[in-house]
Amino acid sequence: MAAEREDRAIRVVVVDDEQLVRSGLRMILAAAPDIDVVADCCGGEAVDTVLAQRPDVVMLDIRMPDVDGLTVLSRLTAVLGERLPAVTMLTTFDTDEYLATALCAGASGFLLKDTEPEQLVRAVRVLAAGGSTLDPTVARTVIGGYVQGTGDAGQARRAVEGLTDREREVLALLGRGLSNAEIASGLHLAHGTVKDHVSALLGKLGGLNRVQAAVVAERAGLVGGRADEPRRPV
Repeated sequence: MAAEREDRAIRVVVVDDEQLVRSGLRMILAAAPDIDVVADCCGGEAVDTVLAQRPDVVMLDIRMPDVDGLTVLSRLTAVLGERLPAVTMLTTFDTDEYLATALCAGASGFLLKDTEPEQLVRAVRVLAAGGSTLDPTVARTVIGGYVQGTGDAGQARRAVEGLTDREREVLALLGRGLSNAEIASGLHLAHGTVKDHVSALLGKLGGLNRVQAAVVAERAGLVGGRADEPRRPV
């Protein structure tokens, strides 16, 4: 799918209950030559808008008064299934208790609304390329909430025991937020081969999505890196 996007702009839909926020995100993203914000709307209009526009990426506010982001995500997943675009949840709080729930519901990323403009643009590109985004300031909340619902580090380590050495290698890079193309480049593999490895390991891990698998990689100790080493947002 990434190859299909090489000759066209990344299509984005922004969903937020505040017009000012939507306008700000639209302005930031529209400044990038390869991103096209095809629509922005509030929660109540989100499902119809996404179905009409078929974007590559949806930026979805997790808390909205009319229809909240979790409800929107659930409805989109029910309708689109595997054709669901990459969805990154937007939040004002780095301790939002709904983040782990959104992860389990299929979100591909999590960003704070005050994320720097260049990071927002980069996040959209990563999502469109099949990667995932996890703002470092919300990572602990997301990982902690997910682990509480699914198990501890020991269970994560046992879960990856069924993977081949190559699949664990791919999972470790996926855990650092790399797209399939970036993993292929780093491991000197064909893009299609990496895609097959990712599909296989996600299936072996119980049908998880990329962000959930990244959490498992982190908990299983596959990601590595020193505590003081800058870590790329997942």
